[in-house]
Amino acid sequence: MATVELDVFSSAGFSTGITESKSKHKRFHRIQEVRRRQGVSLRSAARQLGTDIRSVRAQENGDADLRISDLHKWQLALDVPIAELLVESEESLSGPVLERARMIRLMKTAAAIRERAPNTRISRMAEMLVGQLCEIMPELSEVGPWHNVGQRRSADEFGRVVERRLADDSFSREFGSDND
Repeated sequence: MATVELDVFSSAGFSTGITESKSKHKRFHRIQEVRRRQGVSLRSAARQLGTDIRSVRAQENGDADLRISDLHKWQLALDVPIAELLVESEESLSGPVLERARMIRLMKTAAAIRERAPNTRISRMAEMLVGQLCEIMPELSEVGPWHNVGQRRSADEFGRVVERRLADDSFSREFGSDND
């Protein structure tokens, strides 16, 4: 005999704590929610898990039934207690995990300001902010800045871009542009 939970009072504006049960899909975990709150990109998660982005998307789907070893990999990649990844109720993430996610986002912002500071005054202020955040939470010292749009470039890739730009500029000077 099947049973269905109904929230009779929800339409009248009352909250009973009883929710309408989802007949087909059961949520097993909240990996995607934790990953997003931690500020971890799909690409970064895939790299840390040693898999491709398609597999990460499939695994972080809330109704994906993962093996314990996969949950353990996610726990290490997101650096949260495994209990935070599992769904036992519809409660939000615990206070410490939410606070840690906020601190990581703040550190990413401070590190991005430090990296892209237009002058020394702003650079010093960003450096001081980064130092203060690391005093509060030492593991933040390993957190990098927010990524620019697209994939980050290595130092030698910057060299190729500049060389290409210089070549284009010298070509324009030598042969003129179409706008002359």
